[in-house]
Amino acid sequence: MISIKHINEKDIELCSELDSNTISLWSKQQWANEFKKDGTKIFGLLMKNLVIGICVFQVVLDEAQINYFVVNKKFREKGYGSYLMSYLIKKCEKLNLRKLLLEVSQSNVTAERFYSRFDFYTVGIRKNYYKDGSHALLKEKKINNKIM
Repeated sequence: MISIKHINEKDIELCSELDSNTISLWSKQQWANEFKKDGTKIFGLLMKNLVIGICVFQVVLDEAQINYFVVNKKFREKGYGSYLMSYLIKKCEKLNLRKLLLEVSQSNVTAERFYSRFDFYTVGIRKNYYKDGSHALLKEKKINNKIM
């Protein structure tokens, strides 16, 4: 059974472990700092009781920035990432946000394809942004809020 739950500071170990086994983006201290940021929301994608994906996003006024999005390598290309992204988009709609932002390495073709399926488009480039010298693509998705 798949579910999504809010993750809090007591789950730093789970976040750090999944990160170190996937994209190795943040240290344990950086994870701790994320939990302290205003407007930050962290969700885990669970299969039974196993965290197989994590999404960290930060709300600022009427926008949200995805700071972290990953699915365990063993569970990729099975629709779980799409499930988590769809959940995030619906969450943004409920929060009446106008857009969703992220950055992705130009060399990460798989992630780029994934984001384009959700109508993210490139709005800018940060040249030589990553340690390997690759550029960061700044992507944006407009959120369709229904006026009631």
